[in-house]
Amino acid sequence: MLKFHASQDLTMNVPNQVVPIEHYLRQPQRLVEAVTDRTQVEQLSLSDFRLKLRPLNFMMFSFKPTVDLQVLAQADGTIHLRSLACEIHGVEYLQKSFKFNLTGNLSPESRETATLLKGRADLTVQVELPPALLLTPKSILETAGNTFLNGVLLTMKHRLERQLVRDYQAWAKAMQVSANTSTMIPITNPVS
Repeated sequence: MLKFHASQDLTMNVPNQVVPIEHYLRQPQRLVEAVTDRTQVEQLSLSDFRLKLRPLNFMMFSFKPTVDLQVLAQADGTIHLRSLACEIHGVEYLQKSFKFNLTGNLSPESRETATLLKGRADLTVQVELPPALLLTPKSILETAGNTFLNGVLLTMKHRLERQLVRDYQAWAKAMQVSANTSTMIPITNPVS
């Protein structure tokens, strides 16, 4: 059984809006949709999501993972993420011995003009070697596997960095417009 591991840290400034980002972060589906394409996400419950990822290629194998994630939000906007299950489609041999573990967290720290988001994600995969790779040195496989997992986390990180600020700003603007619209008092024309 081979074990692969990768970690990524995230630190990003998010410009403050009228509606604080902590309110945005309490909606787990928004964070999930910021990390992946909305068409690939199925919401299973308030905090559980199924992600159907695009095909991935590792060495001579092409497979398509489906990952169930739980995303829990605390009152202060801190997010905790963990994988619940994972299925591998395309290489049935891998599914039999495949173990997938993803954990992560994201916490806001309020500043004067921006909120600092700090987080970390850890991804571990254990798998029995397929017969086609039995003659490959273990060190080469471990290096390739760790690099591969690091690439998966980097893709998620870059997408989050690009999408989260944009989505938060659009959401905050919509919330502000909605709040302004609901508190407006209709003005009637005086009778002449």
